[in-house]
This record gives sequence, C-alpha cells and structure tokens, in this order.
Amino acid sequence: MPVSFLDTLGEAVTRRLAARSSRRGVLGRMGAAMAVAPAFPLLPVRRADAAPTPAPNPAATLTDFERRAQGTDPTKCNYWRHCAIDGVLCGCCGGGIHTCPPGTQPSPVSWIGTCRNPDDGRSYVIAYRDCCGRNICAAPKSCDCNTADREMPIYRPQASNDIIWCFGTASTAYHCSTAAIIGQAG
Repeated sequence: MPVSFLDTLGEAVTRRLAARSSRRGVLGRMGAAMAVAPAFPLLPVRRADAAPTPAPNPAATLTDFERRAQGTDPTKCNYWRHCAIDGVLCGCCGGGIHTCPPGTQPSPVSWIGTCRNPDDGRSYVIAYRDCCGRNICAAPKSCDCNTADREMPIYRPQASNDIIWCFGTASTAYHCSTAAIIGQAG
C-alpha cells in the first residue's frame, strides 16, 4: 500500500520536533502557560461594558403616540396613560382614570402596557382593567379609544387589548376601561 504525501509530511514534522525538543522543555512550557493563563483576564483590555455609550436621541426613540401624548386631560384618547387602551374611557362614564363607575365591577384580570409620561420623561407600567356589569357606556365618540402603541400579537394575551377582560365578574357585560399605574418601568 503506497504511503500518502500527508503521512510522509506528518512523520517528518513529528520527527524534527522530537529531535529538537526535550520532554522537560515541553513540560516546562506547558507549566509556564498554565501559570500565566489566570493572569490574562487582568490585562488592560477595552471592555464593551466599560465603554460609555452615547445617550440615544430621545426624540428618535419615541413612538407616534408618545410624540402626541399629553398629560392634562385624562378624558382624551391621547392622554399618556392610554397608550395601549382599547375601549370607552371610564372617566367619560362617571368613573375615574383608575376607578370604575358606580354599579359596575372591576375585572380581577387586566392587560398591561408601558407608557411614557411626557411631563417627567419616565415610563410606567399601566394596568388596563375593564369595568363590567352594565351595558356599554353611551359616552361621546371622542372617549372610545383604540390605541395600540407597541401592542403585542394575541399569542401574548396579557399584553393584548383586543380581549374583553370581564372574566371572574358577576356579569360579563363590558362597560368601560380604566388605566391604573402599577409602577415605574425599568
């Protein structure tokens, strides 16, 4: 059987290495490498985490809703807390921004959204809760909001505003929706 070129080359390189080095020399180099290896993390290396990142331009990261949001009138669809609401505002139906009108019952479950307050520039987690038990409120058309800022698809139901959330109440009749602050985001 003929010997291949790679076998001949591999044998020649191995014999030359064996003739020019000793076992003690190889063991000494391996020991030195093992002793020095733990010091490599201490070398002055530019780390990506330590480098200061430039602050992003806040206007460039805002959504359309966040650019138009206002913080004075909670009975308008462009009020900052309504960034992910879908329904009639309870503030137009005898309730408040976070309270249900008399004769209705708040749903024990809610969907959530993260909205940016234009007054302080901070983002807050908002819980949107449907008020149930009476027929839909006869509020003006300006109080019927469907803002879907950063809305998630239906495979994430806790972030979807397309579901009537009157589960666990005495009546599943939808009346209006509230927007309560849970806390500051991030």
